[in-house]
Amino acid sequence: MTDATDDIAEEISFQSFEDDCKLLGNLLNDVLLREAGSQFMDKLERTRLLAQSASNMRLSGIEDMAELLEKQLASEISKMTLEEALTLARAFSHYLNLMGIAETHHRVRKGRSVTHLSKSCDDIFSQLVQGGISANDLYNTVCKQEVEIVLTAHPTQINRRTLQYKHIRIAHLLEYNDRPDLGNEDREMLIEDLVREITSIWQTDELRRHKPTPVDEARAGKPLPLTCTPIKFGSWMGGDRDGNPNVTSKVTRDVSLLSRWMAVDLYIQEVDSLRFELSMNQCNDRLSRLAHEILEKESSLENLHENRNQPLSRSQFKFHGHQAPPLPTQLPARADLPACTGYNDGGSQYPKLELPGTDYRPLSRQDGQGCSSSVNSSMGSSDNLHKLSATGSVPNSNGSQSTVTQRGSFSSSQLLAQRKLYAESQIGRSSFHKLLEPSSSLRPGIAPYRIVLGDVKEKLMKTRRRLELLLEDLPCEYDPWDYYETTDQLLEPLLLCYESLQSCGAGILADGRLADLIRRVATFGMVLMKLDLRQESGRHAETLDAITGYLDMGTYSEWDEEKKLEFLTKELKGKRPLVPPTIQVAPDVKEVLDTFRVAAELGSDSLGAYVISMASNASDVLAVELLQKDARLAVSGELGRPCPGGTLRVVPLFETVKDLRGAGSVIRKLLSIDWYREHIIKNHNGHQEVMVGYSDSGKDAGRFTAAWELYKAQEDVVAACNEFGIKVTLFHGRGGSIGRGGGPTYLAIQSQPPGSVMGTLRSTEQGEMVQAKFGLPQTAIRQLEIYTTAVLLATLRPPQPPREQKWRNLMEEISKISCQNYRSTVYENPDFLAYFHEATPQAELGFLNIGSRPTRRKASTGIGHLRAIPWVFAWTQTRFVLPAWLGVGAGIKGVCEKGHSEDLKAMYKEWPFFQSTVDLIEMVLGKADIPIAKHYDEVLVSESRRKLGDELRRELTITEKYVLVVSGHEKLSENNRSLRRLIDSRLAYLNPMNMLQVEVLKRLRRDDDNNKLRDALLITINGIAAGMRNTG
Repeated sequence: MTDATDDIAEEISFQSFEDDCKLLGNLLNDVLLREAGSQFMDKLERTRLLAQSASNMRLSGIEDMAELLEKQLASEISKMTLEEALTLARAFSHYLNLMGIAETHHRVRKGRSVTHLSKSCDDIFSQLVQGGISANDLYNTVCKQEVEIVLTAHPTQINRRTLQYKHIRIAHLLEYNDRPDLGNEDREMLIEDLVREITSIWQTDELRRHKPTPVDEARAGKPLPLTCTPIKFGSWMGGDRDGNPNVTSKVTRDVSLLSRWMAVDLYIQEVDSLRFELSMNQCNDRLSRLAHEILEKESSLENLHENRNQPLSRSQFKFHGHQAPPLPTQLPARADLPACTGYNDGGSQYPKLELPGTDYRPLSRQDGQGCSSSVNSSMGSSDNLHKLSATGSVPNSNGSQSTVTQRGSFSSSQLLAQRKLYAESQIGRSSFHKLLEPSSSLRPGIAPYRIVLGDVKEKLMKTRRRLELLLEDLPCEYDPWDYYETTDQLLEPLLLCYESLQSCGAGILADGRLADLIRRVATFGMVLMKLDLRQESGRHAETLDAITGYLDMGTYSEWDEEKKLEFLTKELKGKRPLVPPTIQVAPDVKEVLDTFRVAAELGSDSLGAYVISMASNASDVLAVELLQKDARLAVSGELGRPCPGGTLRVVPLFETVKDLRGAGSVIRKLLSIDWYREHIIKNHNGHQEVMVGYSDSGKDAGRFTAAWELYKAQEDVVAACNEFGIKVTLFHGRGGSIGRGGGPTYLAIQSQPPGSVMGTLRSTEQGEMVQAKFGLPQTAIRQLEIYTTAVLLATLRPPQPPREQKWRNLMEEISKISCQNYRSTVYENPDFLAYFHEATPQAELGFLNIGSRPTRRKASTGIGHLRAIPWVFAWTQTRFVLPAWLGVGAGIKGVCEKGHSEDLKAMYKEWPFFQSTVDLIEMVLGKADIPIAKHYDEVLVSESRRKLGDELRRELTITEKYVLVVSGHEKLSENNRSLRRLIDSRLAYLNPMNMLQVEVLKRLRRDDDNNKLRDALLITINGIAAGMRNTG
C-alpha cells in the first residue's frame, strides 16, 4: 500500500467504498462471464471463497482451520492448467486494481465533504496564527518558501501507461456516479461506459513487451505575489545516468528539449483561449504603445511583400513561415470554459482554422513528388513554408521530404510549386483575413490585449518550431528576437497585460485566466521541469584519470585527498581549459565529457542540479565543478559568447552509512576552501544543497540504523553550513516503500531534525507514487497542500529534538544491535543469498520491463550491487517485507531487557522522529503475512535452507512484540483501524494471487524458457503490487 493510501485510511467512508467495490466487481464478473465462460467463473468464485474463509478464520484466531483451508486452496491451484492459472491471475489482478481505484476515489470524495480538512492550508495557517505567529510573518515565510518535488525515473510504476489512462477514466466515471441529479437514463449510460472500460481493460495486454527507453520515461486570503512559486517540479527522467548506460548525453539533450516543447505547446493553448477572453479596448499607455509597435511591424512586413509577382528570397520566405493574423477569427476549443477547466483531450493541438481552398494541392514535380500535402489548418501551409525556409525541404503527402537547394536558387518546377504554395497559403489567407478584420488604419479602435497576446502566440509557435528542428538535428536559423528563450521573456508581456487590466479597473479579469497563466509560467518556466543530472563519483574520477594521464601528470585516482584538492583548486582558479581538444579517450570517459558539454550548452535555464551519487569526499564535488567549468569554457569559445544560464548546482549524495557519518565533515572541508565558498556565495546565492539517500543506507544497514544515521547526518550538515554562514537545502531521496524511506509525506517532514527544514526542501517522488499522488487533480492538490503546510510548520514550529542525551544514547544502542543483527543475516550468513533467490521472484523481476536501467549497478550476484528497488520489490511480493523490519526487533529487545522500556515509551510520546520511525515500522508489520511467506518457503526453498526462513519468521514475531511494547498498542495498526480494514478487504483476492505466484514460480524454475509461464508470473507480480498498493 502506498503512503498515499496510508495518509487517508482514516478518511474513508467504508459504506460508499464497499458500494463502489461491489459495483466494479459485479461489472467485472459480467465481463468475465461473457469473455471466459461460466465454468471459469465457478472456479474463480470457489477460489475466492476458500481464500476469504481462510482469512476470516485466521482473523478470528482459528489457526488450524485457516491452515487447512489454505492447504486446500494451494492444492487446487497446483492442479490448474497453465491457461486456467493465467486467466485466474489476470482476473484477480484486475479486481485488485479496481479496488485501488475505488480507494483513491473515496479519498477524493471525503476530502470534498470535510469542511475542515486536516493538514490543509486553512488548518495549518489557523494553528500558526493562534500559536502566536503574526499574519505578516506567515505571509513572508510562504512567499520565500521553496519546495521542489523531483520526479525520478526509478522503475516502480508497474502498470502500462495504457492501463493507467483507463484506470483514470474509471475514476472519472465513479465521480460522475456520485452526482445526486443523475436520472435513470444517465445512470444506465454510465454503467454502459464502465462496462466498456472494463471490457477494454480485460482485452488489453497487461504486460510491457519492451523496456521503456529513458525518453519514454520522461513523456510522464491575501493572494501571493503572481510570480511567487512555493512549489516547483524537477525531474531525473533522462538525466539520471547512475548505473544506466541507456541515458546518454544525447538522451539528456533530447529530453530537455522535449520538456521545453511540451511547456511551449501548453502555453500556446492557454494564450489562444486568453486572446478571446481579453477583447476590451481600454488599456494603459505602455500596453497601447506595445500594441501599435506590433501592428506597425506587421504592416511593414505586409508592405514588403505587396508585389506578389516578385519571387521571394530565402530570407524573405522565412518571415512568412509563421505569419499569424493580428486578431483571432475562430473560438479555440474549450475557450468558452472557465479557467479552472483543464485540457483533457490528450492532444496538444491548438484550434484549427478552416480556410477556403483547403482541397488545393500543388503541382507535382517531375520526379512525382509533391511539395506539400494540403492546407488544412491554421498551421498547415505556414508550417510547411517554415520547414522549407529552415530546412531546405518540405513534407510531402506521404511524409517524405522534397529537397530545395540551400542557396534559395530554384528550378522552374520548384519555383512554380513554391509560388502556387505561397499564393494559396499566404495571399489567399491574408485576403480572407482582411474580409474578417479591417486594417488597423481603418479601425476606430483596436483590441490591444489581443494584439499583444497574438504576438506572444506567434513567438511561442516559432519557439516550438525551433525546438522541433533542434530535436530533429536540422539547421535552425532563427533571430533570437523571434522566439522565447527564458521565462522572463515570456512573463514580460503577460505581466504588462496584467498591470494594464488592474490600472483600468478590470482587476477581476486580470485575476482570472491571465493570473493563472502567469503563475503557471512562473512555476513551470520554459522547461516544464528542470532536469537534474546524476552520475556516480567513480565515473568522474575515471575521467580525470584519463585527462591527467594524457597530460603526463600521473593518475588522479591514486592521489591522496589533499593532493586532489590542491590540483582541483588550482585548476578551478585558472582561466584556461584543462581538457585538450585533441584528447582521445575511452567511450565511457567520452560520454562523461559529452554530458558536461550538453550541460554547458543547455545551462541552468534548462537543467537543475548535478547530483553526485556515492559521494564521500570534498574532491568528488570539486571534480564536477572543474569538469563543468572546463566544458563551459570550451563551448563559449566555440559559440563566441557566454554559455546560456549559469553553472549547475553540484549536489553531493551521501548514501551508505559510512558516507552519511562523514557528510558533515565533507561539507566543512568544502566550505573551508576559499574558492568554493566564494563560488557558492556568488553563483548560488550562498546556498549549498546536500542530498541524503534512504534506499542504499537501508539496504546497507537496515531501516532503523539508516533512519538514525540520516537524522544525525542532517544535523551535522546543517551545523556545518551554519558555521560558515551558508544556507542549506536538504534533498531527500525517498522511495515509495517504507524500506526505501517512504511513508506519509506530512509525517516524514515533521520528523526531520530541528533546523533542517528552514523554508526549503527537495524530495523525490518515484514510480507508482507519482501516479498515486498526482494522477488525479484532486489528489494532486491535496499532496501539494500537504507539502506546503508540512514545510511551513517545520520552518515556523520546528519539531522537538531528543529531550535528553540519554535518549540519543539509547538510539545509538538500538541502532548498533539492529545493524549487527541485520548485517549478520544479509551479508554474513552464507545461505542468505541463495535463500533470497529461492524464496522470492527477484531473479524473474528483470522480465517486467518496468524501467530502462539494469537491476544491478555492476555485474555481480551479491546483495551489495543489487539496486535497492528490486531488493525491496522482491520481499514485498512475498508479503514478508523483510527490509523494513529486519534488525528492529533485536535492537528494541536488547534495550528493553536492560530495563529501558519506560524510556522508550517516553521517547515514543515526546520525540516526533522516534514516534514516526516506530509508527512506520508498525505500519509495515501490519502488511506482513507470515503464513503466506511460509508457503513460499515450503514450496520453493531447498530443505537445507528452510531453517533460515523459520528463524526469520521468529524474528518477525519478536519485532511485532517489541514494537507493540514501545507504542503501547495491543495489536498492530490499532491506531489506524481503517488501514487494517482496507488491508483485510483485499485478502480474498490477494492471498490466491500469492499462491498462484508460488505455483507458477515452481513450474517456471523447471521450464524457464516457457514464455506462457513467464507471462503468468508477471501477471501475478502486477496483481500483488496492486493488492499491496506498493512495489519498491
